[in-house]
Amino acid sequence: METLVVDHPLVAHKLTTLRDVETDSPTFRRLTDELVTLLAYEATRDVRVADVTVETPLAPMTGVQLTRPTPLVVPILRAGLGMLDGMTRLLPTAKVGFLGMARDEETLRPATYADRLPNDLSGRQCYVLDPMLATGGTLAAALRLLVQRGADHVTAICLLAAPEGLHTLSENLEGNSDATLRVVTAAVDERLNDQGFILPGLGDAGDRLYGSV
Repeated sequence: METLVVDHPLVAHKLTTLRDVETDSPTFRRLTDELVTLLAYEATRDVRVADVTVETPLAPMTGVQLTRPTPLVVPILRAGLGMLDGMTRLLPTAKVGFLGMARDEETLRPATYADRLPNDLSGRQCYVLDPMLATGGTLAAALRLLVQRGADHVTAICLLAAPEGLHTLSENLEGNSDATLRVVTAAVDERLNDQGFILPGLGDAGDRLYGSV
Protein backbone atom coordinates (compact mmCIF):
# COMPACT_ATOMS: atom_id res chain seq x y z
CA MET A 1 0.00 0.00 0.00
CA GLU A 2 1.32 3.42 -0.99
CA THR A 3 0.90 6.58 1.08
CA LEU A 4 1.26 9.98 -0.56
CA VAL A 5 1.45 13.07 1.64
CA VAL A 6 0.83 16.06 -0.63
CA ASP A 7 3.56 18.62 0.03
CA HIS A 8 2.28 21.96 -1.24
CA PRO A 9 2.08 25.37 0.46
CA LEU A 10 -1.58 25.88 -0.47
CA VAL A 11 -2.46 22.48 1.00
CA ALA A 12 -0.61 23.33 4.22
CA HIS A 13 -2.23 26.78 4.41
CA LYS A 14 -5.79 25.47 4.03
CA LEU A 15 -5.18 22.60 6.42
CA THR A 16 -3.87 24.99 9.08
CA THR A 17 -7.08 27.01 8.90
CA LEU A 18 -9.17 23.83 9.08
CA ARG A 19 -7.38 22.88 12.30
CA ASP A 20 -8.13 26.23 13.95
CA VAL A 21 -10.86 25.86 16.57
CA GLU A 22 -12.09 29.36 15.64
CA THR A 23 -12.92 28.34 12.05
CA ASP A 24 -16.71 28.25 11.69
CA SER A 25 -18.68 25.59 9.78
CA PRO A 26 -19.28 27.61 6.56
CA THR A 27 -15.57 28.38 6.29
CA PHE A 28 -14.67 24.81 7.19
CA ARG A 29 -16.91 23.48 4.40
CA ARG A 30 -15.46 25.87 1.83
CA LEU A 31 -11.86 25.07 2.75
CA THR A 32 -12.56 21.34 2.76
CA ASP A 33 -13.97 21.67 -0.75
CA GLU A 34 -10.87 23.55 -1.93
CA LEU A 35 -8.45 21.22 -0.18
CA VAL A 36 -10.05 18.10 -1.63
CA THR A 37 -9.67 19.45 -5.16
CA LEU A 38 -5.95 19.97 -4.52
CA LEU A 39 -5.59 16.46 -3.10
CA ALA A 40 -7.64 14.99 -5.95
CA TYR A 41 -5.28 16.56 -8.48
CA GLU A 42 -2.46 14.43 -7.06
CA ALA A 43 -4.66 11.39 -6.45
CA THR A 44 -5.74 11.19 -10.10
CA ARG A 45 -2.28 11.34 -11.66
CA ASP A 46 -2.63 7.70 -12.70
CA VAL A 47 -6.29 7.82 -13.74
CA ARG A 48 -6.71 5.59 -16.77
CA VAL A 49 -6.74 7.30 -20.15
CA ALA A 50 -6.58 6.21 -23.79
CA ASP A 51 -5.28 7.96 -26.88
CA VAL A 52 -7.84 9.74 -29.02
CA THR A 53 -7.55 11.80 -32.20
CA VAL A 54 -9.41 15.11 -32.40
CA GLU A 55 -9.62 17.94 -34.90
CA THR A 56 -8.50 21.32 -33.62
CA PRO A 57 -9.52 24.44 -35.57
CA LEU A 58 -6.18 24.13 -37.38
CA ALA A 59 -5.13 20.46 -37.58
CA PRO A 60 -5.73 16.96 -36.23
CA MET A 61 -3.88 15.89 -33.10
CA THR A 62 -3.65 12.97 -30.70
CA GLY A 63 -4.67 13.56 -27.10
CA VAL A 64 -6.14 11.46 -24.31
CA GLN A 65 -9.51 10.91 -22.69
CA LEU A 66 -10.71 8.90 -19.71
CA THR A 67 -11.32 5.24 -20.42
CA ARG A 68 -14.48 3.32 -19.61
CA PRO A 69 -15.74 2.33 -17.16
CA THR A 70 -15.29 5.81 -15.74
CA PRO A 71 -13.97 6.08 -12.16
CA LEU A 72 -16.28 5.61 -9.19
CA VAL A 73 -16.18 8.15 -6.35
CA VAL A 74 -17.32 6.79 -2.99
CA PRO A 75 -17.86 9.20 -0.08
CA ILE A 76 -18.19 7.50 3.29
CA LEU A 77 -21.22 9.00 5.03
CA ARG A 78 -21.67 11.41 6.61
CA ALA A 79 -18.43 13.39 6.69
CA GLY A 80 -17.30 12.15 3.28
CA LEU A 81 -20.17 14.09 1.69
CA GLY A 82 -18.31 17.29 2.53
CA MET A 83 -15.55 16.16 0.16
CA LEU A 84 -17.74 15.14 -2.77
CA ASP A 85 -18.12 18.49 -4.57
CA GLY A 86 -14.38 19.13 -4.47
CA MET A 87 -13.73 15.73 -6.04
CA THR A 88 -16.40 15.80 -8.74
CA ARG A 89 -15.40 19.33 -9.72
CA LEU A 90 -12.11 17.85 -10.90
CA LEU A 91 -13.65 14.59 -12.17
CA PRO A 92 -17.16 15.51 -13.36
CA THR A 93 -17.72 12.39 -15.50
CA ALA A 94 -17.14 10.01 -12.57
CA LYS A 95 -19.96 7.92 -11.19
CA VAL A 96 -20.82 8.33 -7.51
CA GLY A 97 -21.66 5.58 -5.03
CA PHE A 98 -22.38 5.92 -1.32
CA LEU A 99 -21.23 3.90 1.64
CA GLY A 100 -22.53 4.47 5.15
CA MET A 101 -20.11 3.28 7.79
CA ALA A 102 -20.09 4.42 11.40
CA ARG A 103 -17.49 3.78 14.08
CA ASP A 104 -18.73 2.47 17.40
CA GLU A 105 -17.20 4.89 19.90
CA GLU A 106 -16.76 2.12 22.49
CA THR A 107 -15.33 -0.71 20.40
CA LEU A 108 -13.94 1.59 17.64
CA ARG A 109 -15.13 -1.00 15.10
CA PRO A 110 -16.99 -0.03 11.89
CA ALA A 111 -20.58 -0.99 11.11
CA THR A 112 -22.17 -0.63 7.64
CA TYR A 113 -25.63 0.95 7.58
CA ALA A 114 -25.92 1.97 3.89
CA ASP A 115 -24.56 0.46 0.67
CA ARG A 116 -25.33 2.16 -2.63
CA LEU A 117 -22.57 0.66 -4.75
CA PRO A 118 -22.57 -1.48 -7.91
CA ASN A 119 -22.29 -5.20 -7.25
CA ASP A 120 -19.66 -5.57 -9.97
CA LEU A 121 -16.70 -3.17 -9.94
CA SER A 122 -14.47 -5.21 -12.23
CA GLY A 123 -11.84 -3.10 -13.96
CA ARG A 124 -12.95 0.07 -12.22
CA GLN A 125 -10.81 2.65 -10.45
CA CYS A 126 -12.36 3.85 -7.20
CA TYR A 127 -11.71 6.96 -5.13
CA VAL A 128 -12.89 6.76 -1.53
CA LEU A 129 -13.53 10.01 0.37
CA ASP A 130 -13.08 9.93 4.15
CA PRO A 131 -11.81 13.04 5.95
CA MET A 132 -10.07 11.36 8.88
CA LEU A 133 -8.01 8.17 8.75
CA ALA A 134 -7.90 7.57 12.50
CA THR A 135 -8.00 3.95 13.70
CA GLY A 136 -8.28 2.76 10.10
CA GLY A 137 -11.04 0.24 10.78
CA THR A 138 -13.74 2.01 8.77
CA LEU A 139 -11.53 2.71 5.77
CA ALA A 140 -10.08 -0.81 5.79
CA ALA A 141 -13.60 -2.26 5.71
CA ALA A 142 -14.59 0.08 2.86
CA LEU A 143 -11.54 -0.74 0.75
CA ARG A 144 -11.98 -4.45 1.39
CA LEU A 145 -15.59 -4.26 0.17
CA LEU A 146 -14.60 -2.48 -3.04
CA VAL A 147 -11.85 -5.00 -3.77
CA GLN A 148 -14.20 -7.92 -3.09
CA ARG A 149 -16.53 -6.51 -5.74
CA GLY A 150 -13.76 -6.40 -8.32
CA ALA A 151 -12.13 -2.96 -8.06
CA ASP A 152 -8.46 -3.31 -9.01
CA HIS A 153 -7.29 0.21 -8.14
CA VAL A 154 -8.56 2.02 -5.04
CA THR A 155 -7.33 5.38 -3.76
CA ALA A 156 -8.47 6.79 -0.42
CA ILE A 157 -8.38 10.58 -0.13
CA CYS A 158 -8.18 11.84 3.47
CA LEU A 159 -7.65 15.28 4.91
CA LEU A 160 -5.60 13.80 7.76
CA ALA A 161 -4.14 10.43 8.69
CA ALA A 162 -2.76 8.92 11.87
CA PRO A 163 0.15 6.45 11.90
CA GLU A 164 -2.05 3.90 13.64
CA GLY A 165 -4.62 4.09 10.85
CA LEU A 166 -2.03 3.66 8.13
CA HIS A 167 -0.65 0.65 9.99
CA THR A 168 -4.12 -0.88 10.25
CA LEU A 169 -4.71 -0.47 6.52
CA SER A 170 -1.38 -2.03 5.67
CA GLU A 171 -1.85 -4.89 8.12
CA ASN A 172 -5.37 -5.71 6.94
CA LEU A 173 -5.02 -5.21 3.20
CA GLU A 174 -1.39 -5.77 2.19
CA GLY A 175 -0.94 -9.09 0.42
CA ASN A 176 -4.64 -9.94 0.51
CA SER A 177 -5.32 -8.75 -3.03
CA ASP A 178 -3.64 -7.88 -6.31
CA ALA A 179 -5.46 -4.54 -6.34
CA THR A 180 -3.44 -1.33 -6.15
CA LEU A 181 -4.25 0.49 -2.89
CA ARG A 182 -3.21 4.04 -2.05
CA VAL A 183 -3.83 6.74 0.52
CA VAL A 184 -3.50 10.40 -0.43
CA THR A 185 -3.56 12.85 2.47
CA ALA A 186 -2.62 16.40 3.41
CA ALA A 187 -0.70 15.29 6.52
CA VAL A 188 0.16 12.36 8.78
CA ASP A 189 -0.30 13.57 12.35
CA GLU A 190 1.39 12.51 15.57
CA ARG A 191 -0.92 9.84 17.05
CA LEU A 192 -4.38 8.94 18.33
CA ASN A 193 -5.65 9.89 21.77
CA ASP A 194 -7.45 7.51 24.14
CA GLN A 195 -10.78 8.20 22.40
CA GLY A 196 -9.41 7.33 18.96
CA PHE A 197 -9.20 10.92 17.70
CA ILE A 198 -6.21 12.20 15.74
CA LEU A 199 -3.76 14.49 17.57
CA PRO A 200 -3.28 17.35 16.96
CA GLY A 201 -5.96 16.76 14.33
CA LEU A 202 -8.88 19.10 13.70
CA GLY A 203 -11.62 17.61 15.85
CA ASP A 204 -14.64 15.69 14.56
CA ALA A 205 -14.79 16.45 10.82
CA GLY A 206 -18.51 15.66 10.55
CA ASP A 207 -19.44 17.97 13.41
CA ARG A 208 -17.27 20.74 12.06
CA LEU A 209 -18.73 20.40 8.59
CA TYR A 210 -22.38 20.19 9.57
CA GLY A 211 -22.62 20.95 13.30
CA SER A 212 -23.33 18.44 16.06
CA VAL A 213 -26.81 16.91 16.26
